[in-house]
Amino acid sequence: MYDVKGNLHKVLNSLPECVRLVAVSKYHPDEFVMAAYEEGQRMFGESHEQELRRKVQSLPKDIQWHFIGHLQTNKVKYIVPYIDMIEAVDSLKLLREIEKQAAKHNRKVKVLLELHIAEEATKYGLTLDACRELLADGEWRDMKHVQICGLMMMASFTDNEAQIASEFKTASEFFDEMKKTYFAADDSFCERSWGMSDDYQIAVQHESTIVRIGTTIFGPRIY
Repeated sequence: MYDVKGNLHKVLNSLPECVRLVAVSKYHPDEFVMAAYEEGQRMFGESHEQELRRKVQSLPKDIQWHFIGHLQTNKVKYIVPYIDMIEAVDSLKLLREIEKQAAKHNRKVKVLLELHIAEEATKYGLTLDACRELLADGEWRDMKHVQICGLMMMASFTDNEAQIASEFKTASEFFDEMKKTYFAADDSFCERSWGMSDDYQIAVQHESTIVRIGTTIFGPRIY
């Protein structure tokens, strides 16, 4: 079996105390999740609704599940009963649907707004101006079942570390702008979720509070 426990501790030991780990368990079997769980890991990331629903049924109930992939509005109703955080909210339409479905379950779901800063067109997320517009519009203030806790983004998939660092810097500065403008009195708006297996050490240097790491812990994905 892949040395999940050893890899997990290597990652945890490399993180500052102020940075939390979401272990990205998508496409990995339950026994890998349990190996990390037995070492104390509780935050896990999934990006497919059906796989997530199956794992919720078969794995310990105190796991905090983060939905980290692109989420279609018609899938929200399936994950809202048990999701701890939806990390990739990329439209007002999606935010409205989370509010609607969470209200049915009398839950408040934590979310992060996803930014599109990377140069790749394939990545999802709000442009900085679109994020500004969403927050300026103010509809989110009336949502009782959604809690905006911060921002999330993915850097470009490149070996150019200067470019990656620049994108993380942009995200961090934008977080500061949004915090000052809209969330100055809201302590729950505190999460900067950027950094994955290949670039999390650069992300940590740019004020990341959550890193999402899968391959480094669990090995290549099993499709």
